[in-house]
Amino acid sequence: MNNILLLKLHRWITLVFALPLIALIFTGLILSAEPIIQGRGLPAGMVDADRIASLLQRYDPAGKARGLSINAASQQMRLLGVDAPTINLANGEAATSDPLGDVLLWARRTHEHLLGYDWLVIGSTIAMVVIMGIGILMGLPRLRNSLAGWHKGAAWFTLPLLLLSPVTGLFMAFGWTLASPPPPPLRPSLPLSEAVRVLAQHHDVSHLAMLAQRGQRMMARIYENGELRAYSFTAGGVTPMPRNWPRLLHEGNWSALISGSLNVIVSVVLAGLLATGLLLWGRRKLRRRPARPASAPSPAGST
Repeated sequence: MNNILLLKLHRWITLVFALPLIALIFTGLILSAEPIIQGRGLPAGMVDADRIASLLQRYDPAGKARGLSINAASQQMRLLGVDAPTINLANGEAATSDPLGDVLLWARRTHEHLLGYDWLVIGSTIAMVVIMGIGILMGLPRLRNSLAGWHKGAAWFTLPLLLLSPVTGLFMAFGWTLASPPPPPLRPSLPLSEAVRVLAQHHDVSHLAMLAQRGQRMMARIYENGELRAYSFTAGGVTPMPRNWPRLLHEGNWSALISGSLNVIVSVVLAGLLATGLLLWGRRKLRRRPARPASAPSPAGST
């Protein structure tokens, strides 16, 4: 295929999907920092199973919460599925605000659902893969110290990481985990406070990120040695879930500091590529075309 045609396709697909791609890349950059921030866990001694259970009893006495999430950076806990305030884990009182948690929650919802248009998230992610594929088909670039040279060089030198991000995102969107089936869940599920106590028997709940009912299954996600491991409550106890590698790679949770840092780099490069690509297109369109020379007057008496 002609490189000129490939370049036009590369540019126009980018232009058509520019706005949703900006939203996905920007929110992805915010979420890339989450494993780095959260992987450290809460300060030692701040929470244990009894303290979490007592807070559940205080703020959800009817036991209607379907789960809880803990923001280690701001030392706050949220109850899921009930109208309860965010809880300050340092003193057990209702928190006045949780700006970091609010930003992360907004970024996750936007990144995964894009204002409720899930199809636009999938379409934009596919478009990102196609844009990268077209760039590969155009062949190796000639690296020059120019805006276009930096655009091409950054894309080629980080290509494996760049491709990994949207491809794993599509795996998550379509539910492809590359993992064996999970063990059968415990039925009936444990109450939330009892689930915390059972989990604490073998795991440090100061590194707990989430404990919630997911369908028929009670699940916990907890940071262990930098990895965000998923556990299921089964008849045999708290059982490790098979690793969902597309999710671990996409979210940067396989080794919080390393993978989170790599995801930050990928997000910055993607933002730079999109910005320089749009700038190159804009400069080309706004460049003045040379004026046509005026037609010479016809000689007198000519026909």
